[in-house]
Amino acid sequence: MPCIAKVAVNDATIHFDKLYSYLVPPDFSESLWPGSIVLVPFGRGNHPRMAVVLEVGAEEAPDPRLKSLLAAAPEKARLTPDLLELVHFLKDRYFCTWYEAVKAVIPYGAQYQPGMENGKPVLKSRLTRTLETVYALVGELPEKPKPGARQIQAVEALRAGPCTKSALEAQGISSSTLNGLCQKGILKTEQRDKSLDLFADIPFDPQPLELSPEQQTAYDQLEQDLLSGQTRAALLHGVTGSGKTAVFLKLIEKTLAQGRRALVLVPEISLTPQMTRRLKSMFGSRLAVQHSALNNTERLLQWRMIQNGDADIVIGTRSAIFSPLQNIGLIILDEEQEHTYQSESAPRYSAHDVAKKRAMMEHSLLLFSSATPRTETYHAAISSRMRLVTLTHRYGGRPLPTVDFIDMRAELAAGNPREVSQRMVQELAANLQRGEQSILLLNRRGYQTVGMCGTCGHVLKCPNCSVPLVYHKAQHALLCHYCGHRVSPVPGLCPECGGKIVYSGFGTQKVEEELAELLPGTRILRMDQDSTMQKNAHEKMLARFAKQEYDILLGTQMVAKGLDFGNVTLVGVLGIDSLLFGQGFRSYENVFSLITQVVGRGGRAELPGRALIQTAVPDHPVLQLAAAQDYPAFYQQEIMFRKFSLYPPFCSFCVVSFSGAQEMEVFQAARRFAAILGQQFATHPGQPLRVLGPTPMNIAMISGKYRYKLTLKCRNDAGFRTLMHAALDAYAAEKLPAKAGIALDFNSDGD
Repeated sequence: MPCIAKVAVNDATIHFDKLYSYLVPPDFSESLWPGSIVLVPFGRGNHPRMAVVLEVGAEEAPDPRLKSLLAAAPEKARLTPDLLELVHFLKDRYFCTWYEAVKAVIPYGAQYQPGMENGKPVLKSRLTRTLETVYALVGELPEKPKPGARQIQAVEALRAGPCTKSALEAQGISSSTLNGLCQKGILKTEQRDKSLDLFADIPFDPQPLELSPEQQTAYDQLEQDLLSGQTRAALLHGVTGSGKTAVFLKLIEKTLAQGRRALVLVPEISLTPQMTRRLKSMFGSRLAVQHSALNNTERLLQWRMIQNGDADIVIGTRSAIFSPLQNIGLIILDEEQEHTYQSESAPRYSAHDVAKKRAMMEHSLLLFSSATPRTETYHAAISSRMRLVTLTHRYGGRPLPTVDFIDMRAELAAGNPREVSQRMVQELAANLQRGEQSILLLNRRGYQTVGMCGTCGHVLKCPNCSVPLVYHKAQHALLCHYCGHRVSPVPGLCPECGGKIVYSGFGTQKVEEELAELLPGTRILRMDQDSTMQKNAHEKMLARFAKQEYDILLGTQMVAKGLDFGNVTLVGVLGIDSLLFGQGFRSYENVFSLITQVVGRGGRAELPGRALIQTAVPDHPVLQLAAAQDYPAFYQQEIMFRKFSLYPPFCSFCVVSFSGAQEMEVFQAARRFAAILGQQFATHPGQPLRVLGPTPMNIAMISGKYRYKLTLKCRNDAGFRTLMHAALDAYAAEKLPAKAGIALDFNSDGD
């Protein structure tokens, strides 16, 4: 009976993303399963296209017009049943295409692409396999003829187990010696995927964990959930410096002792080195990493290590939630409040939601951790939908840093036009004299933000995007942070009236220059997107700061959380007001979190810490609550606002965005989709929905495309998603996607 495969093809739009049927050639029938990656002839021209098999079955009388599969990837490349279940989850929950979900789950290096060999279409791996020769001992040296010293050395080296060619050569054993022993049948060789120990420099040095009474109480509660064998969720809410990581490590230790595995997510690449160091030193080499700072080969080798069952712990950023780890007993989301856990490109998933799905699949404990949890997470915890575990004191009884505000209105009135206040400079200088370190947080990279004509007021903007160009001094150019447009040399005269361009605003580069001028000889380490582009830049920079090779760490939000330096006693916050008055319903939550987190970087060892916050509104209640690290009081204030305004957790939030080359067509398409939604939901009066808009997006144009949005306040359940699919089908039936592309985002805060 003929075998039929139903596949989803690559590069389909969401409107044409359906399953297509193909005949399975007899050669493939034994090795084809749901999750297999295949090559199919597609369209009128039968162009080879990548696809994923979602269903396989036999049919007595298949359609005679069906085409046959062209090729299939090796069986080990197919999606395992659990990863395939995540693909289905992403497709259903986030309105992406099947293959967008596949590419989210599989790293680039493990993916395949169409190719040609001997005139036939084939599947080719995107990366050439990195192999190495491994030698194993299979026989003994004969007494005669008498073996040489190197031969004896090689055999003795291999008695403990197989060894790579490079490791043997490092001991002075040559290829000719090894080849001679192979010819005599004493050794055998095989080609294996090259192993990669990214943490060879970190010694295995497990130290017994000593928990404080408060930490032990927290651990005891979480251990109950860990050992229950059921899906459980918990929030570990502790003030900065309370020792949440020690509780993690104890839980991971218990998880491994139970024969299960652990998955640890961190929000920033900059936090990975410190967490990796602690995990490697305590648990050894069965540790794998997944994040975007690895090159494609490194990431693939780490992924294969996980796939082969050679890793007990995986640590990484958002995408690590898709690691092919089996038998997961514990999933940790550290600093769970961070926006970097939300993907901003298709599929626009939330690592929180995917982690919940994986915890349900594996019957594991899902642990959220933060000093400033998301309002939705804390609401779920105090509503008994997950366990709430609290740490209210810093480890070792150390006090929280003292916090003071610097009123920038008074600075300006006193004639100080600089971005760094006189008080901040004095405190930094005092720290320098004591040999102590400081961290300065500034929420902008670059040098000077805006170029404006002093005569007519014209602002230099990107021609492709509705945003000002940013001056980057190191490149001597104006750059667009959205499409990469570059203007060099930097204009001095206005293109509109010929007047003089005045550059104002500030960024990390400019503040670095100011500090160098105000504090000559100070060793300043700047960390932002510009300075951390090179490979392993985060780890190298933070290691040098830890060794006290720098006096001041100046950076954007990547320096605000999770870092632990014992000699840091002063933390300064600059430019917070732009966030405080930003758009989006999470703006207060973001400010509270950022200040609490960065203030918590100080005073983490024996030396007491202090923090200074520069602001024009020092009496603002959010700033005052953040300074006091009073999260419960902030939560009460924030949850009242959310309930009154109908924001999450009291509804789901969906932003439907539209983009296209003609502004009026984009606006009309958005308005028509709103009307279609109204028609669909009129037939289901029990489904709650509020539609706001259409309105221009916060950045109205990017890369030459106009952008509008509808904001939906809804209940994101199966009924809502069914109706949205119907609305998208109606939108496509009216040929509107040709005028305006459409995308849905359930993680936006509406800015």
